[in-house]
Amino acid sequence: MQLRVTFVAAARSSSLLAERFEDDRPLDQAGWDQVLAVAPDLLPLAAAELRYCSPTPRSRATGDALGYSPLVQLALRDCDMGRWRGLTLGEAMAREPESVDAWLADPRATPHGGESLLAFIARVGEWLDTRPVEDGGRVVAVAEPAVVRAALVYVLKAPPSTYWNLDVRPLSAISVTGRAGRWNLRFEAAATQRTRA
Repeated sequence: MQLRVTFVAAARSSSLLAERFEDDRPLDQAGWDQVLAVAPDLLPLAAAELRYCSPTPRSRATGDALGYSPLVQLALRDCDMGRWRGLTLGEAMAREPESVDAWLADPRATPHGGESLLAFIARVGEWLDTRPVEDGGRVVAVAEPAVVRAALVYVLKAPPSTYWNLDVRPLSAISVTGRAGRWNLRFEAAATQRTRA
């Protein structure tokens, strides 16, 4: 029995350099424009039997705008960044350079007082492994790019450092198929592929 889970990365609410840890800002106008531009390509995913999203405003807004009416899943929340919540990476680096270096180098490190990268990946993987399996069943989950990256590391059984090498673009979609503990990354040909910034 196999399940198909498609992750859709939430639209962005700021430029990449202004991205903040655990960013809970709503979509800005550019984000709404992005959603409208790709809606024809992503709308068919609304046919999934189960539709979920991260609890962030932009994930919920992205899912609603695409017609998914997703159910919020706390397990799909962004990594708990403790006292760095709301900061950009540059701001955290300016305040605590040694702590940021330790966090980037060691997936078990929690210098910010929050969640380690390993714990984050495990949490997202556990959510994936506990989806109800119905042969041919489909799930769509709108999530922050960080959550999608964590899911991909889990699915590929890759070293945690792989997380830093995955570039998940806003409104990109990636599917995994399988069941608990046995997942495969699935690439599909698209009839139309729109360029996404």
